[in-house]
Amino acid sequence: MPHPPSKAVHCINPDCPRPYPQTWGNNFCHSCGAPLRLNNRYVPLEVLGSGGFAAIYTVWDAQTQTDRVLKVLLETSPKALKLFEQEASVLAFLQHPGVPRVDGDGYFHVQTQNFAGEGRNAAARRLPCLVMEKIHGKTLEEILEEHPQGCAQEWVFSWLYQAVEILEELHRCQIIHRDIKPSNLMLRDPESPQAMLKKGLGSLQLVAIDFGGVKQIGGVEAVGKDSGSSTRLISPGYSPPEQIVGGGVVPATDFYALGRTCIHLLTGKYPAEIEDPMTGELRWRHIVSVSPAFGNLLDDMVRSNLQQRPASAAELRRRLQEIYARSKGKIALAPIGQTIVEFSRQAVVVAAQKTANLTVLLFGAIAQIVVASLDTGWEMVLGGVGGCAGAIGGLVLGYASPVGQQVASFLNEGLHQLIPDMTFAVGPEVLLFAFAGWGTAIGLTDAGSFRQQKQYWLSGLMGGQAYLLAGLCWMEATTSSGVQGIILGAFAIASMTVGMGLRSHQLVHALVVAVCSTGMFLFLNAFNIFPGAFLRILSLSSEANFWLQVWGSVVFFGLLGSAIGLCLGVSHYLVVPVLRWLGWR
Repeated sequence: MPHPPSKAVHCINPDCPRPYPQTWGNNFCHSCGAPLRLNNRYVPLEVLGSGGFAAIYTVWDAQTQTDRVLKVLLETSPKALKLFEQEASVLAFLQHPGVPRVDGDGYFHVQTQNFAGEGRNAAARRLPCLVMEKIHGKTLEEILEEHPQGCAQEWVFSWLYQAVEILEELHRCQIIHRDIKPSNLMLRDPESPQAMLKKGLGSLQLVAIDFGGVKQIGGVEAVGKDSGSSTRLISPGYSPPEQIVGGGVVPATDFYALGRTCIHLLTGKYPAEIEDPMTGELRWRHIVSVSPAFGNLLDDMVRSNLQQRPASAAELRRRLQEIYARSKGKIALAPIGQTIVEFSRQAVVVAAQKTANLTVLLFGAIAQIVVASLDTGWEMVLGGVGGCAGAIGGLVLGYASPVGQQVASFLNEGLHQLIPDMTFAVGPEVLLFAFAGWGTAIGLTDAGSFRQQKQYWLSGLMGGQAYLLAGLCWMEATTSSGVQGIILGAFAIASMTVGMGLRSHQLVHALVVAVCSTGMFLFLNAFNIFPGAFLRILSLSSEANFWLQVWGSVVFFGLLGSAIGLCLGVSHYLVVPVLRWLGWR
């Protein structure tokens, strides 16, 4: 299953002793046994936030190949479950760009298992889950942190207008949000810096989030001993008096919180800091200069008496339109020069960051290519030198001493007993193959590239036996005019990579060497260059081209060692990184 690179999985079971990290691809947590692939679609990646009521995660949607947000209910009370189900139904019903989208199957339950962890027994739990669209961008609280002296009037005016449109849609569906504040309002990231420059920060799409406290219009909070339960919703500094005392909620409840949010954005002052201790009204007009009509509207929205607030979102929208018309566009048009300068600066900063990142990426890629080339080149050089040295030693031992004939006779007797119908005879060339393989493996190991562990004895043993087996296979192929022996011989050569101390993906390296070797030898065999013609020249008769034949065999094994070094470089720097990116660890 495709997934983002370098992502571990997070168990959502609140009782799990070790929820993170979990291995990608596991269907169940290795600590508690809880499912890690939710609703056969979603894989939790990381925690975004957690509290007594719910935990929020980023999840990977395997169906759409996108990040989503998962909200898991932790509170077990019936009241909390009812509110959670209400949030799910509201978001699934609403289809507005200012509200996170929820698919029809976005609400489901996950069943955990009984398990004993760290000296305690944990009972199975049925966790309600809600998956919604992940909004990429900043909250207005984060915008405030970047502008501690307050935001521009035209930005706040635009955000207020968009928020009113969202509330108008909610109230039309008889729903009160009840938790409007800077941290629950987000701005969608633009598609590009050019889009930001064109639209301006104040005109970016506003999105309301966290619908866990939504309530039907006219709903009343329970007052009494349960009023302090976890399902009570109060945001100090923003919640209106009627909500704090548990009275009925109406559209004006949201207007109060939205008005205080806008005043906070304009002044940079937390509402409780500028509240009159006697009347509860905000004293803010002396802190920032705004148009009188706009300031009056905000004051009306935050009246303690809900009867004095605007009665509906439609009325709010009408007043905002009138303010814009009376000012002849001054709120949005007067600071155009300032807006252009501000967003030109932001565009330049973004462009500079992108350029710096691209430069770092480019130089990093160049450095990686240089390192890979040097590593692979050094491996090819020592592999070739080792192959040449081993071939020379094998030629001397096989043809300039009686050892070659003795070894050949011993092998022929043993092979004829194992394979009665063997069609070829082994000669002293077996020592050439064995020593060439031993030298090649020693040279490749001594290069030390690709984070190898230098195990000379093991690599030499594997190289010698691999080349010896390859030589026997190629001899059989020469007599039978088939390619089966060539293919088996190529895999025999590849087997020596197992003993070369490579730290990971040994089978991948072996397979790459096998495929490349097979292709090379099939190509040479098609032109009758090797192995048939090559084995015939190893008779080392007293012909005039004796030394040409000797040096031809030495050069051949040298080139073979270099070719194997090249194959290992391709495997280490190209094939394995691609497999890691695809998730094969």
